[in-house]
Amino acid sequence: MNSTLHFPATWLVLTVVAPIASVVTGLAFGSVDLPLGDVLRALIGKEATLVTDIVWQLRLPRVLSAFACGGLLALAGALLQALLRNPLADPYILGISGGAAVAALSAMIFGLAAAAVSFSALGGALAAVGLVFALGFSRGGNMVRLLLTGVVLSAGFGALISLLLTLAPDAQVRGMLFWLMGDLSQAQAPGPVWGILLAALGFGWWQAKSLDILGLGELKAHSLGIAVRPLQIAIFFAASAATAAVVVEAGTIGFVGLIVPHFVRLLGFSGHRRLLPLAALAGGCFLTLADTLARTAIAPQQLPVGVLTALLGVPLLLFLLSRKA
Repeated sequence: MNSTLHFPATWLVLTVVAPIASVVTGLAFGSVDLPLGDVLRALIGKEATLVTDIVWQLRLPRVLSAFACGGLLALAGALLQALLRNPLADPYILGISGGAAVAALSAMIFGLAAAAVSFSALGGALAAVGLVFALGFSRGGNMVRLLLTGVVLSAGFGALISLLLTLAPDAQVRGMLFWLMGDLSQAQAPGPVWGILLAALGFGWWQAKSLDILGLGELKAHSLGIAVRPLQIAIFFAASAATAAVVVEAGTIGFVGLIVPHFVRLLGFSGHRRLLPLAALAGGCFLTLADTLARTAIAPQQLPVGVLTALLGVPLLLFLLSRKA
């Protein structure tokens, strides 16, 4: 890929222009559109106006949560693609979201509070991670075994989700389905997901060179002094923690972790020291814009953001597959 794509225009767009534009768009548009000037004054001003309340109390927390969740999904996708050396690896392929969904839906059926539902989702995600780890790495398991374990567990969790939806009271089914398809309407505390995003980015930056070498194959990595199995375990848990954080915050949102890393690679950024932070930024922009569209497409009603990421992701994935054919 021509290195001129890296500097200065592409790098500037990905790191500055696109993030700012996506955040401002998310703040300006919704069930009630706000003039750009009013949004900027609300961000920097101290006047207690209706626009200020809308921006600071309603839209800014949701936009920041959407950006962090998109960044986490894209980062998790890039890490899993390096781990499995499979360009079609996705954060949800290992059954993490399925485990979280089963636990969260069970909590919803029992009528537990929103905080309890979030903790249940986190517990379910961690339980799924533990199962995949225990079964996938048992008896010297390799990456193929890990991948197949995740696929099998995802299928099992899918069956349990269908059973829970069948047993749930009619009054709860709509809310459960909305959560399953991705819902950022309750995202009011973006601090934790931003903390996890920064921690995951720090890990990726620290291990970027090792990730590049791992892409050459396990034997080559061993010969170059890389402790392959500890690195694989660390990557697996970092990607799992990133995915679990998103599931707790926003439900299950697909395709971001699959599409965004490919998009960044198509721009010529293949080394993980550049790929990982740029994928996080691009993923944040993508999910922020998708959530804005979900809030405005049929306003005042809102669409599940996971539906839009799927509708956008499927044709993009088919395009990528056609390029590789």
